[in-house]
Amino acid sequence: MLEGPHSRFDEFFTLFRIMADFLRGFRVLHFVGPCVTVFGSARIKPGSPDYQLARKMGAGIARLGFTVMTGAGPGIMEAANRGAREAGGRSVGCNIKLPFEQAPNEYLDRSVTLYYFFVRKMLLVKYSYAFVVMPGGAGTLDELFEALTLVQTGKIADFPIVVMGTEYWRELTVLLEKVARLG
Repeated sequence: MLEGPHSRFDEFFTLFRIMADFLRGFRVLHFVGPCVTVFGSARIKPGSPDYQLARKMGAGIARLGFTVMTGAGPGIMEAANRGAREAGGRSVGCNIKLPFEQAPNEYLDRSVTLYYFFVRKMLLVKYSYAFVVMPGGAGTLDELFEALTLVQTGKIADFPIVVMGTEYWRELTVLLEKVARLG
């Protein structure tokens, strides 16, 4: 993508690929109901404390009547989807096509695989009534900052963004408090 301008035909074709990603997502996710989206690491292993917490949280969200939505991958995403499924709730995911990973996890009632990260983030926001952010890496930070920016700029309504894992996020919390003070 960061290759500079292309021919007008190539740019036009890119526009259609983006539109196709959105249409595929809208079609698959239209009837999923109100969602709570869970963000977190794909690298967390089953049996770890964070995996177990995400699994319990997914079950709790489902028992409240919300669909659990994730990025459809393994780790925290799988755990939240698994918890929702085990609690008898709905579980959906927005997978991303990557060259080295990730197949949708096995605990999804519905999923869509997308090419563009920004389309995926838009869909994760569109159907959500709240976000839960668990320990993760660069992708999780990207999703968290996207949500914070959309709320701050009024592009989406102010709604709950729950950051779980006090110790994990401590340094980021200090930085965010400083940023908030500075405006």
